[in-house]
Amino acid sequence: MYRSFFKRIIDVTGALLGLIVLCPVILITTLILLFTNRGKPFFIHPRPGKKEKVFHLIKFKTMNDKKDKNGNFLSFDQRVTKTGRFIRNFSLDEILQLINVLKGDMSLIGPRPLLIQYLSLYNATQKRRHNVKPGITGWAQVNGRNTISWEKKFEYDVWYVDNLSFLLDMKIIFLTIKKIIIKDGVNQSDNINMEPFTGNDHP
Repeated sequence: MYRSFFKRIIDVTGALLGLIVLCPVILITTLILLFTNRGKPFFIHPRPGKKEKVFHLIKFKTMNDKKDKNGNFLSFDQRVTKTGRFIRNFSLDEILQLINVLKGDMSLIGPRPLLIQYLSLYNATQKRRHNVKPGITGWAQVNGRNTISWEKKFEYDVWYVDNLSFLLDMKIIFLTIKKIIIKDGVNQSDNINMEPFTGNDHP
């Protein structure tokens, strides 16, 4: 009953309250990024959701679009802006995903929505992370985030799918708030970012 009904009620209620409470932060951040990003405050990108249905993820834009001579984007540390570092440091770039939650694309809690090109790289077990809606935060994020391997992250995602419950979601929310406050389990280095997922060594 929680998975099929009450979770959605909590998502809508939480997203509405979050957007109302954080409205001043959203407005101020938007205005700052309009200036620092030359009129481009938002990052909108296609991501796979539940059952691999594609939706458009909404975030604050924290990196520029600079590319090398071959047309490839420069590395993370060369693209993230000074304002972007501050926004990422306090996870403010994730706030706009509350809009995705209201739309029904995402849940407050669930496996993080990753890149579309990863879909063909998952093994059968890892694909099960798409049996539920993706979330703003999840079990993998409170157990290491970008300090753990892709394989371990997917293991946590699938474990969440199998053990989804109200109490687990409340625990994840509490741990997420705690980790944002103490900055635990997140790489803070300017030149460290999660390496792209390139597939599994074993099927």
